[in-house]
Amino acid sequence: MSQAEVILPEDLAQEEIPILDLGPFLAGEEGALERLATELRHAQEDVGFYFIVNHGVPPELIARSQKNLRRFFALPDDVKRAMPSYVPPKSTIYVSSTVNENTKPDLNEMLRIVRERPADHPAIVAGLKSHGPNHWPDEDLLPGWKEEMLEYYQAMEDLGRSMLPLYARALDMPADHFDGMFDDPVWTTRNQHYPAVEAEDNQFGIAPHRDHGFLTLLPVVDVPGLQIRTADDRWLSVDNIEGAIIVNTGEFLNRWTNGRFMATPHRVLPPQKDRYSLAFFYNPSWDAVADPLPTCVSEDNPARFKPVRFQDYRDWYLTQNYLHEGGEIRPEPPSIEESELPETI
Repeated sequence: MSQAEVILPEDLAQEEIPILDLGPFLAGEEGALERLATELRHAQEDVGFYFIVNHGVPPELIARSQKNLRRFFALPDDVKRAMPSYVPPKSTIYVSSTVNENTKPDLNEMLRIVRERPADHPAIVAGLKSHGPNHWPDEDLLPGWKEEMLEYYQAMEDLGRSMLPLYARALDMPADHFDGMFDDPVWTTRNQHYPAVEAEDNQFGIAPHRDHGFLTLLPVVDVPGLQIRTADDRWLSVDNIEGAIIVNTGEFLNRWTNGRFMATPHRVLPPQKDRYSLAFFYNPSWDAVADPLPTCVSEDNPARFKPVRFQDYRDWYLTQNYLHEGGEIRPEPPSIEESELPETI
């Protein structure tokens, strides 16, 4: 494992992850947007992770979705492996991580579901990655699974969209700045099971890494394992705050903000008992461009990144981080000028 110092739960009094209450903002209270945007700015510039409470996603919906994960991962191994969107344990290594020299395959198993789109959707017809079609468990094996999970994913998409004005104001942009950039969001999910198994040296439930996209929404669970790396290179264990969702920035938003909003490294240690998680990656439409925002660029802090389209960045990220061998050096993703873009859809 990394040699960084580990912060145990009893140390949290001195270094806490911020907790943001979305209730007044979602209720439309006067002044709530600006107050919460100020809190969000601190959380993203100084920590990179924060909890949200009173977020509007019903706790019973989250609990039911967690139960559905247990239902799916309890299926026979051959049934799961027959699904194209299923990733078995020990299938991937984050070989290109800049956080840790990852040499052992991750221990989690995962089912990837993306935004549900009809078969004739232009992005599917054009063959864009991460747009579907989805491959769902057989209804006879898991009755109601698809319908119930779609309800959960829709709630998370709605939550992500509702937070866009907060991010705009936290970045000193008009509240409607991101309007039109998330009309067909490329959200993806990692529906994961971390089995309680013994790990080898330098092996993790999921290895140290940074997320790829705009923001990640992850309901907290009562089985520990998630840790974030602080600015002074310590690993901070994430507490369980009942009903909360933990949020963090991905690399795409980090580029969009010219490094202003942190894409904080994190990892999951092998748990002592089975752990299930519902990671939801909320991202803009495929053609949104991360060109450093004017409020994040100055004479003293010139633009550090070339403009890049989201689809190109995500394709590059997946190619880099899901290799089975090689790829120790992480090249820059292609800029708009350098990339071969899909045809306009």
